[in-house]
Amino acid sequence: MAKASTLYRHELESAESAPPAFAMLSHRGRVRHANEDACGARPEHGVFIVCDGMGGAAAGEVASHLALETFLDSLTQPRRIPPKAAAAQYPHTRLEEAVRAANHAVYRHSQKSRALRGMGTTLVAFLLETQTLYLTHVGDSRCYLFRSGVLHQLTQDHSLVEEQIQAGLLSRVQAVASPIRNIITRAIGSLPTVEPEIAAHPIQPGDLYLLASDGLTRELDDAAIATILTRADNLEAACQALIDAANANGGHDNITVLLVHL
Repeated sequence: MAKASTLYRHELESAESAPPAFAMLSHRGRVRHANEDACGARPEHGVFIVCDGMGGAAAGEVASHLALETFLDSLTQPRRIPPKAAAAQYPHTRLEEAVRAANHAVYRHSQKSRALRGMGTTLVAFLLETQTLYLTHVGDSRCYLFRSGVLHQLTQDHSLVEEQIQAGLLSRVQAVASPIRNIITRAIGSLPTVEPEIAAHPIQPGDLYLLASDGLTRELDDAAIATILTRADNLEAACQALIDAANANGGHDNITVLLVHL
């Protein structure tokens, strides 16, 4: 019997300073026996995250949830206001510290049992501050921006296939059928340290951001995702439509989507 999907929602209030509207949905797909994805949000802090765990037995599920909770706790704990000279880099520093904390927590936990050795998780998350979105990721879970009817991929996969594409050894079309498409080059918790990618993006009213595990992006191309986002009546409907479409195309992996509308 399929595990029930989990849907969360937060309404956008009329107040200008209110948290953004968001919805998120996770499904185990049609092939996997368990869901190793995790998604979370602390809208009052402007923090949103998706993780995709990996590892034997239940290790992937443990890794994704541990990374998620550690990351969220790190970003939302009370902090001292930095001096003006350091203020510009403060969001980057906070994200680096949160990723470092998540990596340490997962790696340390993996050393407790032979069954957990090698477990890890992808991570894609962002922090909203003033008029800027600060985005970080490790692995091949992605962030997209849907603006004025056009879908833009904001992250670049940390994977062997992506490296081959960037080196001109493989085309995007060939990458879809590559036997190594599942191999990522960075993960939270696999090694004692990890280097996250962090970037700042200016935001505009009406922007729609999508965080997703590869269970979505390997079943749906950008055009299909954009079509669904265009046609959906609301965030919940968009999440459900994305999950349904990915499952209709095979549902070979866990599928997680998180939508944030500004």
